[in-house]
Amino acid sequence: MMNPLARSVEELLPASISNTNWCFLLLRTALVISTVCAAFVIPFFGLVMALIGSLLSVLVAVILPALCFLRIVGKKATNTQVALSIVITAWGIVCAGFGSYSSLLKILQQL
Repeated sequence: MMNPLARSVEELLPASISNTNWCFLLLRTALVISTVCAAFVIPFFGLVMALIGSLLSVLVAVILPALCFLRIVGKKATNTQVALSIVITAWGIVCAGFGSYSSLLKILQQL
């Protein structure tokens, strides 16, 4: 999960530095330590991450693939494919809604 961020930071560094093993280890270690520090400093970090996960994970893993399939296939999709894509999208929206509601409820209970 940290790898895309680490690679982006490595691209900003000069090649002579970013290609060393020390840069690889130090950069990723610093990113993990900063994440741990953020978890300790930010109140309700776990609950906020649950809220973000319930929204974004369902969006990326369930809703967007079904919608992208419909967009890519277009009019060539059969009625069954369209119906299943719509059902999957609707189910993903319902799950995201329940997950977000549950996460928000837990955050409000902690206040």
